[in-house]
Amino acid sequence: MSEHINLNNPEIMTATDAARRWGKAPDYVRQTLRSNPARFPDGSVKLFGRQLIVTREGMEAVTGHAEIQ
Repeated sequence: MSEHINLNNPEIMTATDAARRWGKAPDYVRQTLRSNPARFPDGSVKLFGRQLIVTREGMEAVTGHAEIQ
């Protein structure tokens, strides 16, 4: 039996949306993943086709801080 994943969960977002929410350049997640993928915890970032998806946990690990309010 597969685990149910709620894609409406605000903890899951596109890389571009995450970059905006953390006050970073639009390509921040993609560039960081390309240059240093080990900074992202396992399962916190995934490429679906051409769309890069990242979790709040991944962004906090990479940036070192919570989302900018």
